[in-house]
Amino acid sequence: MGTDAEKSFSAAGVVARDWGWRHASRKDFALRHVDFTIQPGERVLLLGASGAGKSTLMSGLAGVLGGDDEGELEGELLIDGVDARQARGRSGLVLQDPDAQTILERVGDDTAFGCENLNLPKDEIWSRVRSSLDIVGLGYMKLDRSTRRLSGGQRQRLALAGVLAMHPGLLLLDEPTANLDPEGVKEVHDAVRHVLEQTRETLVVVEHHIDVWLDLVDRVIVLGKPEADSHVSGVIADGTPEEVFGSMASVLAKGGAWVPGRTIESHTPESSQSSGDVVLRTEDLSFGRDFALGEHVNLVFHAGEITALTGKNGVGKSTLALTLAGLLKPISGRVSMDETMVPARRENDVFTWKSRDLLGRIGMVFQEPEHQFVASSVRDEAAVGPKSMGKSEEESYAIADNMLERMNLARFAQANPFTLSGGEKRRLSVASMLAAAPKVLVMDEPTFGQDFTTWTEMVKLIAGARDAGCSVIMVTHDEPLIETLGARRVLVSEGE
Repeated sequence: MGTDAEKSFSAAGVVARDWGWRHASRKDFALRHVDFTIQPGERVLLLGASGAGKSTLMSGLAGVLGGDDEGELEGELLIDGVDARQARGRSGLVLQDPDAQTILERVGDDTAFGCENLNLPKDEIWSRVRSSLDIVGLGYMKLDRSTRRLSGGQRQRLALAGVLAMHPGLLLLDEPTANLDPEGVKEVHDAVRHVLEQTRETLVVVEHHIDVWLDLVDRVIVLGKPEADSHVSGVIADGTPEEVFGSMASVLAKGGAWVPGRTIESHTPESSQSSGDVVLRTEDLSFGRDFALGEHVNLVFHAGEITALTGKNGVGKSTLALTLAGLLKPISGRVSMDETMVPARRENDVFTWKSRDLLGRIGMVFQEPEHQFVASSVRDEAAVGPKSMGKSEEESYAIADNMLERMNLARFAQANPFTLSGGEKRRLSVASMLAAAPKVLVMDEPTFGQDFTTWTEMVKLIAGARDAGCSVIMVTHDEPLIETLGARRVLVSEGE
């Protein structure tokens, strides 16, 4: 006989028959002619280059793509023989951003949210809440604990618990470790392993960094980018990890996959190359929001240097980044630039400067790309920076077109930035900021959601900015990024 958890969960089967989806605002399909069958209890790793439609497929499986007014549907996508849009409660989706999925103030209420939307009896809801928190390793927490006090790994496990409480049968993980530190990655991986041992649910996981999940999956499905008016299958590989990586390693690598063991080209500056003048500094800086996350911080940043702000989730790296960029008021102390860069009639305190004063001096790539989009098309968005710097329209669009080409975004030039995939939005946010050529560029997780090809191009662009004299400051958990760029590390720790 199985455990109580095994009895409560019923693994779902999935069938895709010539399935495809085109967003209403797009000319081309996000993915097309997708065919596969996933048996109940299978554990599938879903791969594909950035823009191949992985997140669209996951949204389709979760039943959240919307109706006919939001896009065009082809074929069938079924869960247990029922249209995925009608299979309410049979699938549960966990996304890459822990903060975006934390809905309510208390741990118990947040975990219960999905069950309440399914109109389950109160007693059953709280029984499921406690069971789910226990499965993901959060059973020790009090139900009234504030979700604001959780680390990134804990919040992602909380999101997983909220999904599990609905007893979905199909667990969908869309890059669930992309924004986590190494400790958080391990927490989520181990929690998922325990979930699968307890529930035997069907699993579909999307992750660019394949090695994180290889020990948990028994099948790999690879999506190819759809070609206009093509009837070629949207699935270009399907088999066990050994079969797919053994027979198609070179094809996957060419398509941008992070194939295990792949070598990474170094972009470390030559040892003879020394950093330039100090362009930005902190002076007895205390930073935070409602309370100080760090105090008495004295740092200097040089032209032609890359600095990686590292540390665990929740210690304040993003808060420090916003403060360095002049977008968040210090609690005390100040952030200043080299005197030659101070605008006329302004004091040397970047937070006191107007937004136009920051142009060409300090640029910020936000953790959530949508926070910086201001234009209605991708091409216009990439041209905003050069135009703001006084470039002619012709020059601005020439710079924008070059950036879009390098970032593999040229085909989306007329698309609305908000319709791009997560990885595409990130590349656009970086491209638009680099196009403005600031003296200091602050980047919050610049490489999340990237396949190997776009990651490599991102590295080249960052290295190019450094070599052109820009001081690049990046918040990141991406160890290969830090190593290949030879970045200086600044460890941000709690209370420091």
